[in-house]
Amino acid sequence: MIRYRKLGYVALNVTDVARSTAFYRDVVGLAQVGEAGGAQCLRCDFDHHNIMLFGGPRPGLKRIGFEMASRRDFDALFDLLCAKGLRVAEVPAAESAQVHQGASFRLTEPFTGATFEFYESMREFGGQPYVPTVAKIQRLGHVVLRTPDYADAVAFFTDVLNFQVSDSIEGAVTFMRCFPNPFHHSFGLGNGKARGLHHVNFMVTEVDDIGRAIWRFNGAKVPIVNGPGRHPPSGSMFLYFLDPDGMTLEYSFGMEEFPEVAPRKPRVLEPIRESFDYWGAPTDPRKAAVGEIEGAEAGAASRAGA
Repeated sequence: MIRYRKLGYVALNVTDVARSTAFYRDVVGLAQVGEAGGAQCLRCDFDHHNIMLFGGPRPGLKRIGFEMASRRDFDALFDLLCAKGLRVAEVPAAESAQVHQGASFRLTEPFTGATFEFYESMREFGGQPYVPTVAKIQRLGHVVLRTPDYADAVAFFTDVLNFQVSDSIEGAVTFMRCFPNPFHHSFGLGNGKARGLHHVNFMVTEVDDIGRAIWRFNGAKVPIVNGPGRHPPSGSMFLYFLDPDGMTLEYSFGMEEFPEVAPRKPRVLEPIRESFDYWGAPTDPRKAAVGEIEGAEAGAASRAGA
């Protein structure tokens, strides 16, 4: 059974790297690491990086990185994907070394078109812990994508990658954890008309981080597009806001955790507004409106022509 350690990083394409670096550092509260692997790197825990910012003409997702539980799990996943006829690409050792990762490989997931990188390990700073500034960020929480191939995508992540479903809102979104990571979801899939990035989440340590953020964002003219509110599936309190390119980010506080052995059964919630938010916060139409998945259109065309 394939085992993961955690969601490690999210790489984003942004139109102005300097502007976005300042935003993620000064407004969101990540620590700037510096340039590595052609990107500006930032972090919110002991890892070398949790966010990578690449320059590009269209904002969106470049790739998602998951850290494996061990070298054995890394090799097992690589062999499994090859055996299923999927095209996996080993990352040259020199390239992985530039971003302080161990052995790594990439896969273009066929139903979202997103590039996923699975890696053996990442350097930890050790004596240089992440120091919170404007928000006490606990960790990179999760990332959610949307795809019209929703059912097939859910099946791929559960049947092939061994992600475990925690809950779903029927026909709308599925929340998954990368086994045996305990948190309710490190990855989510939404049912959408087009492929795209929905949002990237940062878990904060205190509910006061959400309250302070509301006034900090108002002062900095950062659009708040949903919240504050509370998600019924995970129990998390949330606040969604936009980065300088209009991509959606989320602060959340609190989340259900699952034991590795004998976890509760996943629930299927009704596809109604109350299943998304106990509090009924209004949603700005700009939420999740921006976020192209790099290479997704080419992947869709390739699947259509197959």
